[in-house]
Amino acid sequence: MRPQSEEELSGIVAEASGPLHVRGGGTRGIGRPVTGDVVETGGLSGITLYEPGALTLVAGAGTPLAEIEATLAAEGQRLAFEPMDHRGLLGTTGEPTLGGMAAANVSGPRRVVAGACRDFMLGVRFVDGTGAVVKNGGRVMKNVTGYDLVKLMAGSWGTLGVLTELSLKVLPVPETQGTLILKGLTDEAAVAAMARALGSPFEVTGAAHLPAAGETCLRLEGFADSVTYRLERLAALFPGTDMHRETEAEPVAACWRAIRDVAAFHDAPGDVWQLSVKPSDAPGLVARMGAEDVVYDWGGGLIRARLAPGTDLRARLGAFGGHATLVRGDAATRAALPVFQPETAPVAALSRGLRARFDPKGILNPGLMA
Repeated sequence: MRPQSEEELSGIVAEASGPLHVRGGGTRGIGRPVTGDVVETGGLSGITLYEPGALTLVAGAGTPLAEIEATLAAEGQRLAFEPMDHRGLLGTTGEPTLGGMAAANVSGPRRVVAGACRDFMLGVRFVDGTGAVVKNGGRVMKNVTGYDLVKLMAGSWGTLGVLTELSLKVLPVPETQGTLILKGLTDEAAVAAMARALGSPFEVTGAAHLPAAGETCLRLEGFADSVTYRLERLAALFPGTDMHRETEAEPVAACWRAIRDVAAFHDAPGDVWQLSVKPSDAPGLVARMGAEDVVYDWGGGLIRARLAPGTDLRARLGAFGGHATLVRGDAATRAALPVFQPETAPVAALSRGLRARFDPKGILNPGLMA
C-alpha cells in the first residue's frame, strides 16, 4: 500500500486488524524481520515550505533525501547532521526518504559536534496506531509540555507512528573544508589524538580512525583562511607524527562520504555491528571482539565492526558500558539475536507504556525493535 495523502494513511491504519510493515524508501533494512502488509510513505512526498532566511524546511515524510539535499544546496545550505546512506553497506536499493532518516535518527560524522538528526527536528506530523493524526512542535525550536513527540519519534523506527511530515532546521554550507590525516597511529594513540583534537579550540567537525588504512582523519570547516590557519595549528598538536593535509574539495568530501557510509565494508563479507561507547573504552573493546575490520567515528565513541556471520558480539564482549546494534546480518541472525541493545527493566517498562499509548493494537512494525 502506498497512500497518497495523510487522510488515506489514517484510514488504512484505523481499519487495519493485522500487522503493518511501515517503511520509507526501503533502504534501511535494520531490525528484526517484520511480517504484515507493507505501507510505504513514498506517496507523502514534496517540500511544502522552505525559508532559506529562516533556515527552515518542511516536507512530506516520503520526500527523497536527494531532493531535500539538492534544494538546500541550491541555496548554499545543508543538513548539518550528515545522514548516512545505508545502501552500500546493506546492499539495498531505492531512495532514502526524509521520514526514514528521522525514524532511524540517522546521523553521520558531524554528529560529534553538531548533534543528531533529532536535534534538528522542529516539528512532526504522524498517524498513530489508532489512525489518529498527531502534530507536535512547529517551525521554531521551543520548549514543550508533556511528551516531546519530536524527539520521541526520532529513532522509533515506525513503531509508535507513521511519520507524514517533518519540519527541520538547516544550516549554511561552509566556504571550505580540510582534513588533517595522521598516519600509523595505534588505536589507543588514535583515540587519544582525536580527543585532543576535539578538545582543542580549532573547531574539529569530524574525527575518525581507520585502522586498516592506518589513518586518523580530523576535519575542519569554515572560511578558507581560517581553515588553513587552524590546520597548521592543529598539526602542531602532534609533533613527530607522520601526517598529510588535504585541502582539495573533492578528496576531502570523498573521504568523509566514505567514513559516513562505512565504504570499507561495502564489498566485504560478514555481519556489521555498531557500538556506542565511551571513547576511552573503545580500543579495549575492539581488542576483545575479534573483528575482521573496524572503523572508529565520533572520536572513538562510535565503533563499526565487521565480524564473522552469526557472531553474537554482546555475548563475546560481556558486560560493557554502552550499547551494540546489529546493523547487517542475514534474516536468521536478525531473528535469533536482539538487533537493538536489550533494554533495562525500567526502560523496557517505559517503552511498553509508550507503545500501548501510541499503538494500542500493536500493529506498527511489531517486533522490529524486540
